[in-house]
Amino acid sequence: MTDEPTTTAPASPTSSDGGAETSTPANRTSGYQRKPDWIRVKAPTSKEYGETRQLMRRLSLNTVCEEAACPNIGECWKNRHATVMIMGDTCTRACRFCNIKTGMPNRLDPDEPRNVAEAVGEMHLRHVVITSVDRDDLEDGGAAHFVKVIEAVREHAPGTTIEILTPDFRNKEGAIKRVAEARPDVFNHNLETVPRLYPSIRPGARYFGSLRLLEMAKDTAPDIFTKSGIMVGLGETKEEVFQVMDDLRSAKVDFITIGQYLQPTPKHAPVDRFVTPAEFEDYARMARAKGFLMVSATPLTRSSYHADRDYEQLKAARMKALGQAAPAAE
Repeated sequence: MTDEPTTTAPASPTSSDGGAETSTPANRTSGYQRKPDWIRVKAPTSKEYGETRQLMRRLSLNTVCEEAACPNIGECWKNRHATVMIMGDTCTRACRFCNIKTGMPNRLDPDEPRNVAEAVGEMHLRHVVITSVDRDDLEDGGAAHFVKVIEAVREHAPGTTIEILTPDFRNKEGAIKRVAEARPDVFNHNLETVPRLYPSIRPGARYFGSLRLLEMAKDTAPDIFTKSGIMVGLGETKEEVFQVMDDLRSAKVDFITIGQYLQPTPKHAPVDRFVTPAEFEDYARMARAKGFLMVSATPLTRSSYHADRDYEQLKAARMKALGQAAPAAE
């Protein structure tokens, strides 16, 4: 329907030359920026959206779709694709881009692995994405809980492929290896931004630590796919984004996602600028040239957006790289 409400506002000025743009009062403010026409999503109103929401409430599950105020929630939930967020709704860190609340989390829910598996079964998911808050309060950062969730999904929905989006497990010895040994089909950990911006945007994390995590996951289980993503529009330069691509390829990462940062509330980091669709196409071309098996680079790209479709394309890309014929679709 053409008269459905949207979350867009009139366009704001952007750079058209693909390079970094100096912040000025015209394109950067201390509060919200008015979104350009290409950041256009419909408000979630479908029957399937309501049913998905009810399912998550009944099983006491959180989703990053809601907690992080994802702009794609209406589309994804209409198609019954939800990214489950385990280990509670409270994060022990306070990244300036993230809408998830910060504080001291509750104890882990021992029923959560079974509830996640039940939700996967009820939604008939072929591919599920499981993420979490940071749990620096736990001795292993929640690694064992990730493993329990993976094992529960494997037991109750053996035909479902599993993608995890993990925190960095900083200073939690053995955590990365333990989760990788559970052999998720995709191991995702986001770098989020370029290293220069870590102190202001992701102060609790370390850029090279995150790179090492991705490399360790691949070394532990070479046949799983590894994936990472960044946001643009935070003040990074084009050259810095290209360097992140090189760093990820050095860590043997298969799949990169690049999306527009959107400021969740006035308390969060402001948008420096809205990156144009043409610039995203340039980023995608460069990433493919650098050797990634898969690239998703659009203004509304998010880590788990179209993850089921992307997983099938990842498998086909690997088969092609190995010179093998991809299996016929079921």
